[in-house]
Amino acid sequence: MRQTKRVVVTGMGAVTPIGNTAVAFWENLIKGVNGVGLLTKFDPTKFDTKFAFEVKNFDASLYIDKKSVRRLDLFSQYAIASAEQAVQDSKILESNLNRERAGVIFGSGIGGVQAFQDQCELYFRDSRNPQLISPFLITTMIADIAAGHLSIRFGFKGPNYCTVSACATGSHAIADAFMTIQRGSADVILCGGAEAPLTEIGMAGFNSMRALSVWNDRYQEACRPFDKDRNGFVMGEGAGTLVLEELEHALNRGAKIYAEMAGIGLTGDAHHITAPEPEGNGAVRAMKIAVEDAELQPTDVDYINAHGTSTPYNDITETKAIKTVFGDHAYHMTISSIKSMTGHLLGAAGGVEAIATVLAVQNDIIPPTINLDHPDEGCDLDYCPHAAKSKTVNVAISNTFGFGGHNASLLFKKFKA
Repeated sequence: MRQTKRVVVTGMGAVTPIGNTAVAFWENLIKGVNGVGLLTKFDPTKFDTKFAFEVKNFDASLYIDKKSVRRLDLFSQYAIASAEQAVQDSKILESNLNRERAGVIFGSGIGGVQAFQDQCELYFRDSRNPQLISPFLITTMIADIAAGHLSIRFGFKGPNYCTVSACATGSHAIADAFMTIQRGSADVILCGGAEAPLTEIGMAGFNSMRALSVWNDRYQEACRPFDKDRNGFVMGEGAGTLVLEELEHALNRGAKIYAEMAGIGLTGDAHHITAPEPEGNGAVRAMKIAVEDAELQPTDVDYINAHGTSTPYNDITETKAIKTVFGDHAYHMTISSIKSMTGHLLGAAGGVEAIATVLAVQNDIIPPTINLDHPDEGCDLDYCPHAAKSKTVNVAISNTFGFGGHNASLLFKKFKA
């Protein structure tokens, strides 16, 4: 029988609306910095929502040559930047690495939507002339291309593919990486997610389904998870990458270890395309399975980084699910939604929020849920409102749930040899 391997986090990188490195992201997160602003990527005059969480002052040239930048959609640029940071942070390339046992599992919920929009505009504007379409369109827009670029960039020849599960994408990539290392099929996996959905077609689509907040006159307060006045999520962009590594491999090279990844729970609602199962059954099973997978008890969990989208459907349902799984202990845990500061990064959310969860475990600091002024009825747990909290965090769970009924819970704990 194959012996299960232990998996640790040895590197992290991030590009977010509140910081373009993991360090800057974390510093601003615990300060409660709000990354929202009026849209600058296009003229939002005709749109119901005129604000979003944009990445600011991103310099692709720090990571990519100018010629290559022109052939990369922004989601791939974010992926490369965050991955380069994570690899450098891990110092994995300074070791005697067997690159055939190093892989990339990296997701995007949408892929190159801006590239697709630009080429469609070109095609329809000029008499539907197919000769105008760029030969790089397909390899710019497909969601898996970021994983391909990362594999080529670092020479990682192990498992190499993309996960796509809407807002759970990044977490599913991390979960797959965890399982791959656990079973001994790789020593190192670069994993996470990237998204650049702040385009006209992306915003129009979410506006049409009435998913986004339209608080244009109060946009700085619009993303307010668990608050009774919330009226929709606020879209963001960015990328988050983790280096997961087999424990003995990490110890043998003297790697810095942030935390141990100890359990995952992956479930499906089988209920509705966009709405969660009303009692949060899928989320319940995901969290339960993650705790059981880590061979822990529910009372061992100190913190939950909630999916917390600032929507009536999610916030109450996730709260119900937490109460079902943890019982009375739910009132002794701390919960927070960093989406109040970063917005909803869609396919990148799982990667970025996993980083926040790992750093909460490492630093014993829980980032806040800002804008939570009046908790909704039924939202009666400790959501760490307004300000970060110092608290021992031995075990933490990161939740992500996606359209289509995709649920993923990732469990991290303090590393002990």
